[in-house]
Amino acid sequence: MTTTALDATQPEAALATPGLARRTLAVFARNTLALTGALVLLGLLAFCFLGPLVHPTEQIHTDLAQAALAPGAGHPLGTTDLGYDLLGRLMYGGRTSLEVGLAAGLLATLFGTVYGAVAGYFGGWVDAAMMRVTDAALAIPALFLLVVVAAIVTPSKPVLILIIASVAWLSPARLIRGEALALRSRDYLHAMRLMGGGGGRAVFRHILPNAIGTVIVNATFQIADAILYVAYLSFLGLSIPPPAADWGSMLSSGITYTQVGYWWLIFPPGIAIVLVVAAFHCIGDGLRDAFDVRLQKHG
Repeated sequence: MTTTALDATQPEAALATPGLARRTLAVFARNTLALTGALVLLGLLAFCFLGPLVHPTEQIHTDLAQAALAPGAGHPLGTTDLGYDLLGRLMYGGRTSLEVGLAAGLLATLFGTVYGAVAGYFGGWVDAAMMRVTDAALAIPALFLLVVVAAIVTPSKPVLILIIASVAWLSPARLIRGEALALRSRDYLHAMRLMGGGGGRAVFRHILPNAIGTVIVNATFQIADAILYVAYLSFLGLSIPPPAADWGSMLSSGITYTQVGYWWLIFPPGIAIVLVVAAFHCIGDGLRDAFDVRLQKHG
């Protein structure tokens, strides 16, 4: 049996078939919550990245004469305590939250997936050593690690991405390790080893393609968690220095004015955080159903 023949008969080759893709999309399209989440996410992306073209505002220099104005003409959501237009601030802050969250979530998923696949496939002392590192890191609260590291270094977008990814990769690593343990005993992997295939080929050509559904679903949850981590750190004062902003830092600043009734400083960023996290979770749930073979068959 040639390598080409082997690849054509293995399960991951079927993942690329148009029929399977159509069935997957059909299952996803039947999920109302998933579609709603996708529409909400697209709306938020358009709001944050295209909104400033429609509603340009000054977000660098402060204007204390316009500070803490209630929503009204010229400022649909009012202004911040430093005179920034809140609607424009929400757009620019959303860019930071979404960029950091997406990048950190994807980076954590990528590293954790490869780490877990290697540990699960090789097993034995390799698996034991790699998983002990993961267990030790999981024993420390993620928020505590984030706060400690963020307090040591000066926050910036690249730094925040690396900080969040450095603690977020643990969950996908354990998840994919379980997938790899189940897949490594399959017949096509035994055949590959008999033909002289190495560990790298097993992990990247067989284990990971067969776990792609799990990886994609987990990535959506990792991105949602990363956006929350950005909000946590910003709320604690460990955000990117001004004039940059994100939804967490906006919420933190607004809390200061709760007692004087400046509600417009709190609700918009808070609602934005809830909407984007809920959207990613709905999409993740929909993708999990879409990759379920049983639901595809019934579709």
